[in-house]
Amino acid sequence: MSRPLRPLRLFFLFAAVLLPARILVAAAPFYFIQLSDPQLGMFTNNRDFAQDAANFEFAVTAVNRLRPAFVVITGDLVHKPGDPAQIAEYRRIAGLIDRSIPVYHIAGNHDVENAPTPESLAAYRKIFGPDRYTFRHQGLVGIVLNSSVIHTPEKAAAELAEQERWLRAELGKAKAEGARHIVVFQHHPWFIKNAAEADQYFNIPLARRAAYMALFREFGVRYLFCGHYHRNAEAKDGEIENVTSGPVGKPLGGAKSGLRVAIVRDDRIEHRYFELGELPVAVDVNPPAPKKTKK
Repeated sequence: MSRPLRPLRLFFLFAAVLLPARILVAAAPFYFIQLSDPQLGMFTNNRDFAQDAANFEFAVTAVNRLRPAFVVITGDLVHKPGDPAQIAEYRRIAGLIDRSIPVYHIAGNHDVENAPTPESLAAYRKIFGPDRYTFRHQGLVGIVLNSSVIHTPEKAAAELAEQERWLRAELGKAKAEGARHIVVFQHHPWFIKNAAEADQYFNIPLARRAAYMALFREFGVRYLFCGHYHRNAEAKDGEIENVTSGPVGKPLGGAKSGLRVAIVRDDRIEHRYFELGELPVAVDVNPPAPKKTKK
């Protein structure tokens, strides 16, 4: 005759049946790579794209060696919107990334024009696919936005309104499914130094920025990965971190071309920008062992 289960054993039995596995067992960490602003044509202002292509190919070689869970390319794929030669070269080089590594392309202002129109958006979508979408990987929900529509919506007001409705719905789905991390990826930084800073070319205007930041707080978004600035900037608004990465292509302000590696853990995302001349041979996702203190 079997012995009756004690209350504590009953608790663990029900917990194992009813609670999601992700709560009971920590997920293994993984990492992704952010490339931003390959912007083919920028080095010579559209006379050619030899240097831009060389940088991009060098970064792609590193991606294939490091084998991240996925790659996100945060906008300004080319320098001249709609240029067939620049687009073809971008697609050729991006196509060199191993097919087993998912690649997520994001529209920048140089891809859909500074003030996007229904026509420029349609042209982008015809070549690259949707300019807003959601992807998932091991508890991370990535939400990709078209930030040009948010930054300068005057010629695409209907697109802005539709993206806002879609975003709220996607955030609701991610929260309901218990995502470990809800991460927003887009081209323009929400802010460079602080969430209350004045409007400028490189950030999202404050009138819209404040409303989106409130929305992100409501749904527990903690990380925003952006580009556009052509140099690095990291800043926080409460629990929300805006990570702005320097470019694969031409840097500005004394910065250096490079890429960002982000390690995703259960409770946080750690990230570091590597210049092209200092790319790692491998990425170790294991945290360093604590240093022993001398007695």
